[in-house]
Amino acid sequence: MLGPLIDITPENQERPQRRTGPSPRPVDAASLVVIDRSKPEPRFLMGRRHSAHRFMPDFVVFPGGRVDPQDRRMSAFGALPSETERQLMTHVVRPSASRARALALCAIRETCEETGLLIGEGGLGAPEEPPQSWSPFKDQGVYPSLEALHFVARAITPPGHSKRFDARFFAVDAGAIAARIDVGIGPQSELVELMWLTAEETASERCARVTRVIIREVVARLEAGLERPLPVPFLFERNGRWLRGEIQ
Repeated sequence: MLGPLIDITPENQERPQRRTGPSPRPVDAASLVVIDRSKPEPRFLMGRRHSAHRFMPDFVVFPGGRVDPQDRRMSAFGALPSETERQLMTHVVRPSASRARALALCAIRETCEETGLLIGEGGLGAPEEPPQSWSPFKDQGVYPSLEALHFVARAITPPGHSKRFDARFFAVDAGAIAARIDVGIGPQSELVELMWLTAEETASERCARVTRVIIREVVARLEAGLERPLPVPFLFERNGRWLRGEIQ
């Protein structure tokens, strides 16, 4: 069920330049908001994209990317809470528990690939025969943890863009970081810089509008209680207006 829609379009919004012709169908994607709550103001792990990227060059983003078919085959520690699984399958064509699980695992894998942080549980031995894209977890003896993740938002790239994602945003406390590896952050990487930023500090960075909205949503979720089962904001564009609903 999707709650009442609220128009969150900024005043005096400038219409962005968009491609003409048919828009591609959004592909499943996931991002992870890693939160350090060890200080009075929570800090979010964000990275600056390479200036050579055609998509969002120089933007500061959360780690994330599209779902890989191998994400469905990776073993994990624990399971998604039933409420989270249900919300991930709401307003989805061909919903399934395996698809919901793959979205959560995608957020963990992409975070590892882009930042070198492995979210999960150590001390349980190495996952047996993981897919190739998950080999760092075997090497470090870490099982990705589904129980550590909280589904906090969903957003769909508007029509007219060359790339469109149906992105699910998960949040996780930095205490769930089980290991760190060197992925070569720098000029030759997708992310050239990693930063731990407060919500206030992100205001001076180059962030997409949806990223700023997600930051506000996560701050509100932290105030309400990250671990509480709550409705999940769903952001999308319709007829040039940004709308916000809630997945109940």
